Amino acid sequence: MIVDMRTYSFHPGKMAAWLTIYEETLWPLQQKYLGNCLGFYTSTEGKLNTAVHLWGYESMADREARRAAMMQDPGWPIYLQKIAALDGFIAQENSILKPTPFFAAK
Repeated sequence: MIVDMRTYSFHPGKMAAWLTIYEETLWPLQQKYLGNCLGFYTSTEGKLNTAVHLWGYESMADREARRAAMMQDPGWPIYLQKIAALDGFIAQENSILKPTPFFAAK
């Protein structure tokens, strides 16, 4: 198993609007195509205006196939248009994580 950890940083006041757009347009697509959301969080201390979500995949090939299928869905460009109009992102970070040998992910 691998974990895709995505971290988004927003301009102050923009994260709530992004979360609404995300929930309405992208979340249904991700549930359909990606399926294995391990967590979705927003910061309350430390680096504020930050959202983090984690997605589990069997392998990199599984991740690539699922994401490619999602990006072919007609809803994908709708999401991209809405977030472009919001102009809320400061940065996006993406990390691929794998479990240590002594940790059995469930």
